[in-house]
Amino acid sequence: MFRRPLIPFTALLWGLQFSFLSPALALILVSLYHATPVEVGWVLAIYNAAGFVAALWIPARADRRGEYLPSLLVAAGMTVALAAALALATSLPLAVVALVVFGAPAGVGSSLLFAHLRATGAGPRDVINTRAVFSFAWVAGPPVATALMGWFGNASVLLAIGGIAVANVATTVAMNVKAKRTARAEPDLEAAAAAPRTSGVARGRVAVIVVAFVLAQATNAAAVAVMTLFVTEALRLPVWWAGIALGAAAALEIPALMSLGRLSTRFPLTGLMVVGCVAGVAYYAGMVLVTEPIVLIALQALNAIFFAAVAGVGLTLFQELIPGPGMATGLNTNTRRIGTIVAGPIIGLAAGPWGYHGVYVACAALTVVAGVAIGLAGRRPAASGPAA
Repeated sequence: MFRRPLIPFTALLWGLQFSFLSPALALILVSLYHATPVEVGWVLAIYNAAGFVAALWIPARADRRGEYLPSLLVAAGMTVALAAALALATSLPLAVVALVVFGAPAGVGSSLLFAHLRATGAGPRDVINTRAVFSFAWVAGPPVATALMGWFGNASVLLAIGGIAVANVATTVAMNVKAKRTARAEPDLEAAAAAPRTSGVARGRVAVIVVAFVLAQATNAAAVAVMTLFVTEALRLPVWWAGIALGAAAALEIPALMSLGRLSTRFPLTGLMVVGCVAGVAYYAGMVLVTEPIVLIALQALNAIFFAAVAGVGLTLFQELIPGPGMATGLNTNTRRIGTIVAGPIIGLAAGPWGYHGVYVACAALTVVAGVAIGLAGRRPAASGPAA
């Protein structure tokens, strides 16, 4: 399945690093630096804003150079520096500086890995399968991180992140050595692959694709954010049903990604995305009608298909449509960040008049818009080559 085992192993390490850090960051800010809730909100906003800029600038710079592994190595080193800086910081301002200076460029690591994978000739199936490994890390990472914090204290997760980052540096060095050997045999392979494959897709169509993915990401973020409240207040079920539902969706996402990876060799990416959006609409509509916990869990299969399409097929679609795998991957990553911001107004506007059922109604409607937009804008004219 994986022809280059270093790639999935590195993806696992990157996934573990940030599946450890992201869920625990707010708790770290409170427990180690005594941040107030308002300060936590501002710190996370600053951190994500810096990450947004880094996700565009650093991969685009790697595109211009035609190489990704040196930047990936720097990102891995930045993760080591981030863990050390957070462990040594004595105040909240110093922690904020560490998150901006080290954390923002470190967060680009996964984008650079997928860009390198694409630039060295990997097809959609390889990219999607690697994304499945990344998702597995997010299933395993948060429980392990919270267990470490429970047993050894909150600061222990920083030591774990640092250790994983050191291993990531080693694997990236090994990948770099292997790439140089390949480059001697096939000069300029990565630079040639990184160059635009077509004359480029019209900017207006790219903008439509980006907006559509922001909407799709926003619906997922909104649906996850209200799941606990929906289960307890709308369905009148114990809160642990929400945990089971979210866990089932995360676990099912991995086989969904693997299946979509196989299908990507037979069907156009835009078609798979439209099918994924249809699954998303069916999921949100089902959530409006659900009354029983068993149905709630069963619906998570549709949720997994939808998010696997957005996360996996979407990544490869961006790489097909946008010249430069670094910029394409960075832009795709940022649709998630913007979508998380957009999720707030969706919840506020939809839940007000109709309760939490209204959030899922709004998500269904927005997913229809996203699916139609992706289906229309993602199609390439016949003159530009095969459809994505």
